[in-house]
Amino acid sequence: MFTFFQHHESAILWLTGLSTLTFIGTLVIVPLLVARIPANYFASHQPRRPPWAVHHPFIRWTMLLAKNLAGYLFILAGILMLVLPGQGLLTILLGVMLLDFPGKYRLEKWLVSRPAILKSINWLRKRAKRPPLELAF
Repeated sequence: MFTFFQHHESAILWLTGLSTLTFIGTLVIVPLLVARIPANYFASHQPRRPPWAVHHPFIRWTMLLAKNLAGYLFILAGILMLVLPGQGLLTILLGVMLLDFPGKYRLEKWLVSRPAILKSINWLRKRAKRPPLELAF
């Protein structure tokens, strides 16, 4: 076992640094993003239109691409944080919220309606002096 660590010392150091960076990054980014979710985001039965939907098609596609790329990165980081330190489930939820796919809004509402996730989200929102999320079933 000791020889394994000796032979892979640089890889272990890189993974330790990456784990530490993602842990600290999620401690900062996730609460900021959770606080930015409108309190009534889940209060209707239809998803909201993105603010850039009325802009030029190039801007719409660029924003859609950037948003989906960020969503995939958040999901990947969240999956890693299920075994590494960090807020894995909340990070996956934020990644899913950034993606665009059929049935996304229903999946988001189902995830947020889980008592543990809703409690965590509303706790973060309370710390940011934001109202709790309103859910409609």
